[in-house]
Amino acid sequence: MATMLEVAKRAGVSKATVSRVLSGNGYVSQETKDRVFEAIAESGYRPNLLARNLATSSTQTLGLVVTNTLYHGVYFSELLSHAARMTEDRGRQLILADGKHSADEERAAIQYLLDLRCDAIIIYPRFLSVEEMDEIVEQHQQPIMVLNRRLRRHASHCVWSDHKASSQAAVEKLIALGHRDIAFITGSLDSPTGVERLSGYRSALAQHDIALRDELIVEGKWTPETGARGVETLLARDASFSSLVASNDDMAIGAIRQLHLRGIRVPQQVSVIGFDDIALAPYTVPSLSSVKIPVTAMIQETINRLIFMLDGGEFNVQQTFPGELCLRESVTAGPRA
Repeated sequence: MATMLEVAKRAGVSKATVSRVLSGNGYVSQETKDRVFEAIAESGYRPNLLARNLATSSTQTLGLVVTNTLYHGVYFSELLSHAARMTEDRGRQLILADGKHSADEERAAIQYLLDLRCDAIIIYPRFLSVEEMDEIVEQHQQPIMVLNRRLRRHASHCVWSDHKASSQAAVEKLIALGHRDIAFITGSLDSPTGVERLSGYRSALAQHDIALRDELIVEGKWTPETGARGVETLLARDASFSSLVASNDDMAIGAIRQLHLRGIRVPQQVSVIGFDDIALAPYTVPSLSSVKIPVTAMIQETINRLIFMLDGGEFNVQQTFPGELCLRESVTAGPRA
């Protein structure tokens, strides 16, 4: 394997000049840079990234920790796409680490990125508690931002959406349209987002003095299949409902298909609302009403804060991004309109 010294000899420069060209530190004429890069191409030299990172104290990388249970969905694809594009726009590389299936494994993924000397890290947690994440922020020098969870002690290190409030608003809209028998398909109940959206549903019913009916609540797992099974469970219980809220769009789409297969028309007999407002939502038949979570804006704010921190800045502000209900063809007036 070629060495830096061989590149220097081939280019007719010193080893220190090759190092300056690769690190971008210090002035080197364009003519010399061209000779160095030509020598690198001819020799097949590959720089030792770890050594260079140790020397420059910067890797130009951002780390992202996400548990693999989110990988299959359209929501994660959108999240990762925006994170990668915005990181690229900042001239940096995005490194993904798998948080797998437990708090310990999420913590190990964070440590993996720290060991790789990522300049800063984004955590999209599922299993770590708020207290544990506050401690992680305190324990490390690298800037760390938490996406989609609200920290108590480090509010400026998190960007989040109030899923409970968004869910409550969606259910209250159905109530305002004359619906009282409102079914709910939860997300995974080991997920904070799933718990918060269920809590918003319960709060909306309580605010309007509508009795909570346990037979109208079915647990899903974020997939279209569990949305379809949720409808089957509701029908098997002989539970009457004029509307249904699913905790994400994937489950809502599965629910709509199952209702169709059972001869139940949407929205004429059952109105349906989902969450996340995925790109496919306006193109389903009927088009899906959904609570839009501003993923793009949340990731942009997260990366902006990390870059600002890397430049020596400090944030003392807390910011939440509210969801927005996008009403489409899958919702109509209820029996008590």
